[in-house]
Amino acid sequence: MPRTRAYRPTGRTLPRAIRQDRRPFREALVPGYNTRTLTATVGAHRYRLRVLSDSQQFADPDGHGERLGISSAQWSHFGQIWPSGRLLAEAMDSFDIAGKRILEAGCGVGLASLVLQRRGADIVASDIHPLAEAFIAYNSALNGLPAVHYRQLDWERPLPTLGGFDVIIASDVLYEREHAALLATVVTRHANPAAEVVVADPGRGNSSTLARLLEAEGFGITQSRGALEGDAAGTLRGRLLHFRR
Repeated sequence: MPRTRAYRPTGRTLPRAIRQDRRPFREALVPGYNTRTLTATVGAHRYRLRVLSDSQQFADPDGHGERLGISSAQWSHFGQIWPSGRLLAEAMDSFDIAGKRILEAGCGVGLASLVLQRRGADIVASDIHPLAEAFIAYNSALNGLPAVHYRQLDWERPLPTLGGFDVIIASDVLYEREHAALLATVVTRHANPAAEVVVADPGRGNSSTLARLLEAEGFGITQSRGALEGDAAGTLRGRLLHFRR
């Protein structure tokens, strides 16, 4: 997740294809948190994921999150699987990865990165949340995969050692007005001259700002639309924004 004041996800219903297992992970409890496991089916594969039991938990005893600018209101949302995260994971299940170095920005618990890791992609997961690294490492092991390479990334601070990427991906990261400009800055810093950006978005208005900013950087855009699973009324739609230069 990027730095923000508050996280207001569109639709809080988990996708139907994600099965919940509420038995506690007693062998890997996270201090201060209750966790559960979900099974998410992406393509022909099933992924087991440790997530937070709900979106209301908060524990920051050392003040690390506060120093990073993460508020208690949005602290726990990194630890959920949102519909746009599932949409991105499904896209990555068939995405052309040959010879491409890929960065996931705002990875959360890492479903899309795990899909790419299973496929043998050169993937680096990143997030600002201080717990994201532990969750994605555990979820890698839970699925019998090598640990996904992880870097903590604050979109407001340069990280030259991160290097360049052929593909940058993200899901539902445009929930505040300033996030479009921040993500565009990440692309400017870390996208190779010939690069792709793939963003799964539930239809937030800030995506048009991102498109305009990336167009100024030489990117063209294509879009695809589809229903996001878990929306019983069938009204919640998602968009997959695919930028290329």
